[in-house]
Amino acid sequence: MNSLEQLLKDGVEKNTPDYIKNDKVFNYTSKDKIEFILTKELAEKLNLKSWFENYKKEALVSTAGIRGPQNILYPHDTRFPINTIGITLATLAKALVLKEKYKDKKLTKLAGCEVRYNSKIYLDLIARIQANAGIKTLVPKNRETIPIWLASFLAFKLDLVGAEYITSSHGISVKNATKDLNNQGSQFLPDESMEFVNKMEEILNEVNEKGFYKIEFSASNDSLIDEKYMDKINNGIDLYVEYLKSTVALDNILNKIRNFDKKIVIDSVGGAAYRTLNKILSKLNIDKTYTWLNVEEDPFFHSIGKDIKNGSFYDWSLDITVTSKNDKGETYFPVIDSLHYEEKLKNYPKGTVSLITDPDHDRLSVVQIEDIKNEKEVKEAGVDYTKLDENRILCIFSANQAFLMIMDFVKEELKKTGKFNDHKRFMVKTTASSKSWDEWAKNNNVEVINTPVGFKEIASVVKKTEYQMEKGVKDIIINDIFNNEIHLGSSPRMIFGGEESGGMIIGSNDIIESNSKRKALSMREKSATEAIIAASGLIASIDVPLYKHLENVYKNNNIIAKFDVRDDIAYYNESEPDIDKLKLAKLEGEAKRTKNDVFYLALAIGLLENKLTLENVKEILSSTFKELDFSNLIAVKFVGDGTYLDFDDKFIEIRPSGTDAKTKAYAGGSNKELLTLYSKTLGNYSGELNETYLKYLSKDFVNDSKELSYKIYSKYSLKDADERQFIIPDYDF
Repeated sequence: MNSLEQLLKDGVEKNTPDYIKNDKVFNYTSKDKIEFILTKELAEKLNLKSWFENYKKEALVSTAGIRGPQNILYPHDTRFPINTIGITLATLAKALVLKEKYKDKKLTKLAGCEVRYNSKIYLDLIARIQANAGIKTLVPKNRETIPIWLASFLAFKLDLVGAEYITSSHGISVKNATKDLNNQGSQFLPDESMEFVNKMEEILNEVNEKGFYKIEFSASNDSLIDEKYMDKINNGIDLYVEYLKSTVALDNILNKIRNFDKKIVIDSVGGAAYRTLNKILSKLNIDKTYTWLNVEEDPFFHSIGKDIKNGSFYDWSLDITVTSKNDKGETYFPVIDSLHYEEKLKNYPKGTVSLITDPDHDRLSVVQIEDIKNEKEVKEAGVDYTKLDENRILCIFSANQAFLMIMDFVKEELKKTGKFNDHKRFMVKTTASSKSWDEWAKNNNVEVINTPVGFKEIASVVKKTEYQMEKGVKDIIINDIFNNEIHLGSSPRMIFGGEESGGMIIGSNDIIESNSKRKALSMREKSATEAIIAASGLIASIDVPLYKHLENVYKNNNIIAKFDVRDDIAYYNESEPDIDKLKLAKLEGEAKRTKNDVFYLALAIGLLENKLTLENVKEILSSTFKELDFSNLIAVKFVGDGTYLDFDDKFIEIRPSGTDAKTKAYAGGSNKELLTLYSKTLGNYSGELNETYLKYLSKDFVNDSKELSYKIYSKYSLKDADERQFIIPDYDF
């Protein structure tokens, strides 16, 4: 154990009371069949009412599973959002919902995890609760790690009733979560989450009324916990390789990668990606093109993103785009610095690309070593960079930039096959993603459907499209979150789906089928494997540095909005080891986040309900932010989870984090300095309402705007929803 991890664990040990250390509540480490009686007295002692209210609140807004910190040493600690008791209640509730929905049916789910602390404990509990409820659970042999997209893929491909996956993506090490996947392999939308959350409430109410509730766990080796089938199908890797061949692993792309005469580095942060990805690359016969970093599985993520601030442990997360200021006031990339590429890549030539993926292997980041002589050109291209040594810099491409190059590459390769024009092509993207993607799509006759943030939103649009296709609709129409009608014809194909935070998928040119012939245009979860293969094909195809190729893509596609910025405003220190201080700081932070959010949200809702005009909004914003110009503001819209300010030369989006006490401010346009000014100013605003604001909107309307926004989002989400019924097949396993 290294000193930083020891510092983290020492802090946890010091701040955990003895009564928690000495009482596991129930023996979750036992492998035998066990029984847990949740009494009214125990529920009060564990403060489950308060815990549940916070859990329910997260379920309503969460963008990627119900996340939270955990006690990494004592996972039964209910002072934390994620704990063994909470996992138990949630799993039981989900099982009961399924049993009611599919009475007397043979139910099969999958459960998987990545490398985070306590993940295998949670995985074991989930499988055993489901087994006791009569639900068969497929798990990897020896509970090995698998990527989130493989769990999603198998839920669809094998026609399972759903899957459970334990991860907190690229979040800090002490965080964890369960991502609930439905029978399509899609993450639950809020209405799906509320089904089991309401069932949890019923259980807790029964505890309160009757005085107890009995929960049973099957033994770890119960026959309904099936490792053998996953072993038989090689964890689904062979099936996934066949799927890849219908999307991004086209022969012309694979041949480019095989013939590439340089090495591409894959940095498997956390180590979990290596186990699966290396086998896939081998089966595609392209594995010799790659070298690897961080192949050992490690819940501390090889110290990546870890630091000491003010003498205490601090975690920056695994987002390589995070910036901070050093003691001299200079901007730097703390996560990039913790990769130690100045040492690990010192013997690699200029031009070497490293493809960095996260513990659940769904996100991709792209960096490239470049000659320091080209520093000015790199900066002019809008690409961030950091100094490696006296002769080299490391170019850091945002997902907005990397994915623009990837979608352009995939389009060109698809054109070479002669199939590009066989179907109407469309892209699904989140509103916070780059405006350059919309411009690229317009130039290439690709329709764009904008969604709220979260990959489940992208999957929802794809399913709505498939539903209309299967109904035989001659002109499929999708309403995006801007309330635009997007016409897709009768047989469209998705060319790209993605978000600025690093997740993407490529749609298939052929209809994808599950074992029972369910149909799909793409998979439901972002996949760094798809992104790595596409990025590798791109790298092997060009003879200029990526920053120059990016400029060529801008030029060839008439792209004006070349620049994007994002500010993450955190209102507290997520790494605080004292849970009471952490809870208080988060609560105070959430209040600040909400105040900032509703300041803009109420303007958007007010416009929608004709409470004020655009000119009134301009007046309000101009009186609040005297240093900014709002004369060319053309619209202010609620976009499902944030507020989108559309100008004739840029956009600014302000949205509260769906998983934490943070505000995220996004901006895109043609002037990076201007975008930075707007995003920082608007994102950091306190939310105070001045006289001009209150002249048009009352405080009551502002306070009610959040509740109104939920109704607007729900209406959007349910419009033309996928109503295909899932029929449980006769499984052959």
